[in-house]
Amino acid sequence: MEFIINNIWLFGLVILSGGALLWPVLQRRGTKVSLLQATQMINQGKTIILDVRDPAEFAAGHVREAKNIPLKELPKRVGELDRFKSKSVIIVCATGVQSSKAAAQLKNAGFNGVYSLNGGLAAWQAQGLPIAK
Repeated sequence: MEFIINNIWLFGLVILSGGALLWPVLQRRGTKVSLLQATQMINQGKTIILDVRDPAEFAAGHVREAKNIPLKELPKRVGELDRFKSKSVIIVCATGVQSSKAAAQLKNAGFNGVYSLNGGLAAWQAQGLPIAK
């Protein structure tokens, strides 16, 4: 017991640092896919790509065959995606942050296979993967 009392600060530090390591994992919303997983899913043909960036950003370059619905319009336009509920949906944004928010919205709307592209279009382009304009 004396050992525990003498090292209470050490135990507190261990608990605090463990919590800090778990925080990013606990904060993730939805399922993320890597670039490799995304390209494999796209090549299988049972996936739709949803780009949630603004139209100007989308026009500057996007993943081929992506459908553009800006994140701020998604709640009003989610019905446009109803026919794709049986497919997987990979959501793309600039860096992967906004796509996580969109994934949560689609899951709330009844979509099951919803994924956020890890790193977004920035990661896609950094790997030299093709984009359309």
